[in-house]
Amino acid sequence: MRLSEFRTAMKEEFGDAYGRVLTRDLVLNPLGGRTADQALTAGVPARDVWLALCAEVDVPRSRWYGAGVPAPRP
Repeated sequence: MRLSEFRTAMKEEFGDAYGRVLTRDLVLNPLGGRTADQALTAGVPARDVWLALCAEVDVPRSRWYGAGVPAPRP
């Protein structure tokens, strides 16, 4: 997952404002007690951050994979 795909997935799942709040303020223990923004800055792969965030806020597993990936072009 690229960072741009992570951002798209966050926007689609949580909306702009709430997504920003989650990445800035929610501390994720699986990421060393860092926020998503801190983890990404520290070099944690975007996919790992996405999965940790999904688990923490109870996103249904059916929406964990493929999120943020652009639709194929016709």
